[in-house]
Amino acid sequence: MDKNELELEQNKKHYSDKKLKHKLGKVAKKAGVSVVYAVLLLYYTLQKPEVPNKVRASIVGALGYFILPIDLLPDTFVGIGYVDDLTILVTALYQATSYIDDEVKSKAREKVEAWFGEDVDTSEIDGKIE
Repeated sequence: MDKNELELEQNKKHYSDKKLKHKLGKVAKKAGVSVVYAVLLLYYTLQKPEVPNKVRASIVGALGYFILPIDLLPDTFVGIGYVDDLTILVTALYQATSYIDDEVKSKAREKVEAWFGEDVDTSEIDGKIE
């Protein structure tokens, strides 16, 4: 097992599709559009078979951190609770940028619009990955 595969396996202990969907269901409105959109971009990018293990490890690590109930800034802190999550998610997005295509963006945007309404603003995250 090479270094990237090992890192991917280590990060998987905190991530699963089921855990991610559960967390999103519980915190979507509180976390806000930017956090949810970033999570969904990473989630849909992770589904692409051409994404290399190094990038997969970064994505799984970021999504695992988002799922964890304990983090640097507790999510219950109003206004700042998801700042650390968003920072880690954006870092993973930078590493995955070349794999985030229009299809991934479309799927993530559709889901965000379903949860938050059609007038959502995803420009904060889109600006970071273009």
